Amino acid sequence: MLIEEGRIKAAFDTGVFVLKLCGDVRLTLCATLDSQAQRLAETPGLRAVLIDLREATNVDSTALGFLAKVAMAVKGRLEQPPTIIVDNPDVRKMLDVMGFARFFTLMEAPLPLQQPVALNDALEELPEEPADEEGLRERILEAHRILMHMNEHNREQFQPLVEMLESQCATTHC
Repeated sequence: MLIEEGRIKAAFDTGVFVLKLCGDVRLTLCATLDSQAQRLAETPGLRAVLIDLREATNVDSTALGFLAKVAMAVKGRLEQPPTIIVDNPDVRKMLDVMGFARFFTLMEAPLPLQQPVALNDALEELPEEPADEEGLRERILEAHRILMHMNEHNREQFQPLVEMLESQCATTHC
């Protein structure tokens, strides 16, 4: 089976920010997701955040950590939590297991999903932001620390990985 490389698209219009993840979204895109979370924290006039995962075939734990960072970046600024639209049962199960329902509104796409035309037209593919090995390690560590703080299940799942990355960082001074 051919795996579609991950891509991220984004648009912002009239206070609504849309982040669309497509294909197999992995840690290689975490620098891009991190930048989006940081921008959202500083975006004036933000009223709603919509994360569209309908075209995502897989989202790894590092990318999920940065999606959680998006929710934290806008916490207290929006009337409603960010919304994630997901149709893929495997991706939905991962979101459920990781406890995303506490921080997001999770929903399947109503058929047909009609996003405002302006937002569909405005979606632009974001370039993959490069990260060196040390920067990548730091982001993987940050993403998994965020996931660990979401619930006890995640803490148990990711504690060994976080401890290993922390020891690597201690020896390489990251």
